[in-house]
Amino acid sequence: MSAFIFFYMHGAATRVAPTATAFAPRKPLWDFDAIGQWTEAGQSKTHIDWVRSCWRELEPNLQGIAYVNHLAADDRPEKVRASFGENYARLRTLKAKYDPKNLFRLTANIAP
Repeated sequence: MSAFIFFYMHGAATRVAPTATAFAPRKPLWDFDAIGQWTEAGQSKTHIDWVRSCWRELEPNLQGIAYVNHLAADDRPEKVRASFGENYARLRTLKAKYDPKNLFRLTANIAP
């Protein structure tokens, strides 16, 4: 049930200005997912470990950014900032205004 998926981001998504939305990586690029899925609770450690191991091996060869839906709650703050690019400061200002108590913090967090 697990998968390693490659996909090419191009077309309409790359014709939007990077500052027009929260999502900044607007140039054509390859992206991939390492997805661990399982049905037995006793297999959790095995599957979580292989996905994390895969990322540890690959990350030094990547750009230090991620598609924002692929950011994990435990990703480093530097990676979160880099992934939002020049939009990060604007998003942080919005977060401070609309979520000053940081209620929405369970995903890759932009601190208020």
